[in-house]
Amino acid sequence: MGNSKTAIVILNWNGEGMLEKYLPILIRCSISPYVEIVVADNASTDGSDKLMREKFPQIPYIKLDRNYGFADGYNRALQYVRADYYMLLNSDVEVTMGWLEPMISYLDNNPQVAACQPKIHQIVNRDMFEYAGAAGGFIDRLGYPFCRGRIFDSIETDSGQYDTDASLFWATGAAMLVRSKIFKETGGFDADFFAHMEEIDLCWRMRARGYQIRLVPQSVVYHIGGGTLGAEKPYKTYLNFRNNALLLYKNLPEKELKPIMRKRYCLDIIAACVYLLKLKPKHFAAVLKARHQVRSLKDSFQQKRQENMALAVTDNIPERTGFSILWRLHVKRQNTFNKLRIKTTE
Repeated sequence: MGNSKTAIVILNWNGEGMLEKYLPILIRCSISPYVEIVVADNASTDGSDKLMREKFPQIPYIKLDRNYGFADGYNRALQYVRADYYMLLNSDVEVTMGWLEPMISYLDNNPQVAACQPKIHQIVNRDMFEYAGAAGGFIDRLGYPFCRGRIFDSIETDSGQYDTDASLFWATGAAMLVRSKIFKETGGFDADFFAHMEEIDLCWRMRARGYQIRLVPQSVVYHIGGGTLGAEKPYKTYLNFRNNALLLYKNLPEKELKPIMRKRYCLDIIAACVYLLKLKPKHFAAVLKARHQVRSLKDSFQQKRQENMALAVTDNIPERTGFSILWRLHVKRQNTFNKLRIKTTE
């Protein structure tokens, strides 16, 4: 691919309909001599190839030999892309005119910031935040991710309450602008995650190594969400529970590792039982399978953990909260981000 300042890279897997609908909008809203759009394909079996050849021949197209998942699919595709900034964008995202410039400008003017994200709204309910990122990601002390504008399934309407620049723990993989140098320097996405939480893992590494992650609220995009793996699919449950535990094992400071991992094991077993009570036996089995897989993978992840601990320059990441979000939500009934009273600027 050419050497652009910013490369917008869409990783596609059987998303022919999404590409046909949203790629023309992206092209129209991203015209610039400094911006290149690239589509990478994870060996789709639908009509994505034909669509790209016939309707978008001007767009560089990277065809991977098999489905490597979100994590390694991006790692492999980005080897062919030369740019200062990578804009990682889901195929089911609708952008708006002028969406990209505020984020590029923010990275230009803040060299300590490794990555940033726009506000993510729902496509159907366009004034509401969308689950996968909302107005920027945080994580609690037990490893549960949440967002400004979204705590678990409690999703807020955007009334301007998060229209401030904010320091984040993680930026969404649905629309993340990241410095290519730092992406490579920190190892990119962990291929073993396949999909889900790989962006949180990457951002944890970047934050621990002294870089910042920010929200740029002047930019807004609209996201369908769950286009490839719906929320009700047991495989998604499996990936979320497995990857969340591996995320903790890789990145937790040594003094917290054993107590946090023990607590999460107990909470995951409780979650599995809740699925069973809700008559969702496949999700129950998915959680148990995830926990078994974590035990199997721990030895192979030990080297990754050692590397992360060796390269970390700080354990003090304010966006990893000292409280339990489960306690705050279910006991204290704090179901919006502002009720949590978290400091979001540095």
